[in-house]
Amino acid sequence: MKKKSELLTIDNYLDNHFIHRSNWLRATVLGANDGIISLSSLAIGVATASDSRGPIVLAAVAGLVAGALSMAAGEYVSVSSQTDTEKADIEREIVELKEMPEQELNILAQIYEKRGLKKETAMQVAMELTEHNALDAHVRDELGINEVSQAKPIQAAMASCGAFSIGGALPLLVVLFAPVQVMEYWLYGFTILFLAILGIISARTGGSKVPKAVLRITIWGTLAMGLSALVGYLFGVNV
Repeated sequence: MKKKSELLTIDNYLDNHFIHRSNWLRATVLGANDGIISLSSLAIGVATASDSRGPIVLAAVAGLVAGALSMAAGEYVSVSSQTDTEKADIEREIVELKEMPEQELNILAQIYEKRGLKKETAMQVAMELTEHNALDAHVRDELGINEVSQAKPIQAAMASCGAFSIGGALPLLVVLFAPVQVMEYWLYGFTILFLAILGIISARTGGSKVPKAVLRITIWGTLAMGLSALVGYLFGVNV
């Protein structure tokens, strides 16, 4: 919370809000969640089919490396595609502003009118914003692209890769030190604990309700690990 003596300005008004964290928070939570669940599920599947630690460790390490790189590549490619779409729309908007400025002005005024302004006021606002920076006004209000929501491929890729590595390292530690004979139970217990902690951290960081975040993340984690254990029991061969 801001101190009462601190003056609220356009430069600091978002400091107490959570929306500016949405891009990196989404990628980080996704990466950590995938790291924990993927590694735990993989290790549980192998643990139910093996009586020795070696294959379990090998599967976990391979899964950690492949998963982290896959998350980074996947986030970069998907967010880059979003960036390309945004750029294409912006370029199209530039052409439309040159070829039909009056129609674009009317569209902008209609947008403001639908948001609650009177028709005359909406047109006045549209005209003033067009004079100030027509492209910025249309990109923000017509296309819905702004600094908060704008796609950032590198940031998303790094956040997902790092978060997956950290999340995946947690069940890997369990694989390294838990008793082999009952490893799947240790993995399940610690994974639920890890997921609950992740749910609490993500909820508090994003300003959402903690119980709801913890419940949904542990339910999906339990489902993934349960199905992986079933596969191990049905198709496993002791090695």
